[in-house]
Amino acid sequence: MIKAAIVGLGWWGRTIARDLATSDVIRPVLGIDPEEAGRKAAAEKGLETSARFEDALERKDVDAVILCSPHKYHSQQIVAAAKAGKHVFCEKPLCTTGAEVDVAVAAVRAAGVKLGIGHERRFEPAVIDMRKRFAAGEFGNPLLLEGNFSQDKFLALPPDNWRLSPVEAPVGPLSATGIHLVDLSISMFGRPTEVWARLATRGTNFGNGDTLSITLGFENGATAMLTAILATPFIGRLAVYGSTGWMEIRDRTHPEIPTGWDVTTVHRGENPTTVFNPPHPAVRDNLEAFARAVAGGADYPVTLDEMTYNVRTFEAITRSAASGRIEKI
Repeated sequence: MIKAAIVGLGWWGRTIARDLATSDVIRPVLGIDPEEAGRKAAAEKGLETSARFEDALERKDVDAVILCSPHKYHSQQIVAAAKAGKHVFCEKPLCTTGAEVDVAVAAVRAAGVKLGIGHERRFEPAVIDMRKRFAAGEFGNPLLLEGNFSQDKFLALPPDNWRLSPVEAPVGPLSATGIHLVDLSISMFGRPTEVWARLATRGTNFGNGDTLSITLGFENGATAMLTAILATPFIGRLAVYGSTGWMEIRDRTHPEIPTGWDVTTVHRGENPTTVFNPPHPAVRDNLEAFARAVAGGADYPVTLDEMTYNVRTFEAITRSAASGRIEKI
């Protein structure tokens, strides 16, 4: 059993605590939040809490920290945890600049600790199946990926919430949902090389935008077209097109409480087929894969190189949204 401290007890930190409450692989033993409201909510669920990040690093019974803190703290918290000998699972985005991720990854490598990332969508059974089938050549040469991950949950946030700040969460739809699609694109196509992004505020008064479109070019010649909106009801859709067929995954509900996926496949000369994939705890699977790697089991399936590509892409998207130009990654 890997024992962990959750750093940040807001919406997602409490979601992780809930999902791990019955895990026999990794279990939270401490919750950290400077705000009393977060600590109180976690304590009511039976989790010991503290206001000090340092408490997580000083406790000998804590093997790993799970970072659910604002993005601006991630790099420095990863470095501090690694120096304390703690393994780190960090919510997305891992960092927001290439300079930050270089420092964080160097610290993890120097300390010999494991690094995990909150891209639970890779652990959805339909996504795992999609990657395997395209890798096996079932749909021919992969050509293009389309993805849309949109929601309106942030409409309930107070205007001063950090998730709506152009300073603390630049390009809001990207850090909220779009970065998951960037990761899935990297998992399918490899290294991205250039990006064009357009950010607008069309349905809210959010200071960091509510409507984002991204076109990503990859080293292998493939393209990804991604959409993330924070002013429309939930939609989750992922489709990959190949030279002899295509595959599409549609989420029935937000991944916070999944209720399953409808998966359609088409092969040239055949009728489309659609099957239902039942709900699956992908968030817990991701954390348990990290814990097993910490315990000396199978390697964690998201590599440090992929995490670095993702952060450098995040930075380039942010530049492109501001400049209106195609930006190199």
